[in-house]
Amino acid sequence: MRRPIARRTAAAATLALLVGLTVIGPDARPGTVVSVRRHTPDANYAANTRYAKVEPGHPVRFPADFGSHPAYRIEWWYLTGWLKTRRGAPLGVQITFFRNRPDIWRGNPSAFTPRQLLIAHCALADPQHGRLWRAQRIERAGFGLAGAGIGDTDVWVGRWRLVRNGGVYRGRCAGRDFSVDLSFTATQPPLLNGVDGYSRKSADPRSASEYYSIPQLRVAGRITRDGRAEPVTGAAWLDHEWSSAYLARGAVGWDWIGINLEDGGALMAFRIRGKNGLTRWAGGTVRSADGRVQILSPADVRFTPLRQWVSPRTAIRYPIEWRVRAGRRILRLRPLLDDQENDARASSGTIYWEGAVRAFDEHRLVGHGYLELTGYGTPLRLR
Repeated sequence: MRRPIARRTAAAATLALLVGLTVIGPDARPGTVVSVRRHTPDANYAANTRYAKVEPGHPVRFPADFGSHPAYRIEWWYLTGWLKTRRGAPLGVQITFFRNRPDIWRGNPSAFTPRQLLIAHCALADPQHGRLWRAQRIERAGFGLAGAGIGDTDVWVGRWRLVRNGGVYRGRCAGRDFSVDLSFTATQPPLLNGVDGYSRKSADPRSASEYYSIPQLRVAGRITRDGRAEPVTGAAWLDHEWSSAYLARGAVGWDWIGINLEDGGALMAFRIRGKNGLTRWAGGTVRSADGRVQILSPADVRFTPLRQWVSPRTAIRYPIEWRVRAGRRILRLRPLLDDQENDARASSGTIYWEGAVRAFDEHRLVGHGYLELTGYGTPLRLR
């Protein structure tokens, strides 16, 4: 059973994740700890939270960085992939866990103060049924409700969980009419994005994250739809990212792709958009089948929309087919299903499109992956 009091408490505390990211402004000075001040009528409730900073020169290290980083404001473990049923029917899957450290009054002595929030999204893109099966959860950390382990991946919200044991992740989540129970086995080492995992999101180097991916995960397990369970296999992509100042002032959202290439390679690319829809920053990483890695600069990446889809529920217009230039590669992305909109206002407070896509080089299929589109309905509220 959902806990409405816990949900209201968490929702009130979270100007969080995606809709409450820290902004780097012109008054910030190099070397300062990222902090946020909120102006309220009662000075006793004015927050001044000090967050750890993402800086260059601190490479991602394993196994410690498989785990949580609670001193930072936001963090996520993002699993996306393509599944196949025994009959060969394709499905897309998303299992995402977010950790958020809210900006709260540090002097609050209550044990019920939500010092860490855990949010989870789960979805199945199902063209056979013409729908996106989706569910979401939010809880504060502690009291057995939710948590994120330090030192290795172990994050949970209620009965939903993502845990790593050696080179295998196991993800479990369930909605009212569907469930997912999958193992994700690493077949390649982690791919560090940016410089040793330091991934810039702006011309201002303080707007950045620590970021690595694990492409080409081998998937096995089962899903349930309307009470009917069936085994599935497939391939997936994991992103793990943490930051305290993700977006610079003036950014409204981002477009992102993670593609498992058919030859065993991997491609990640993103762009940060401004209010005019133009690219403010871009980047990416390409790993070829032989293991060579290319870090993509803003000049190496270009997203060009080709077709739009309008949500019948929210009237948001999303560009769901793209031509993406990533270094020397030019890919055309086509969705498995047009309607892969995820309304997560009850947890992370945002609406976004997260969908399975096929990647083509000219007319030849060269990969499968996921496309994420944020900030298209309402710009992300950066505070």
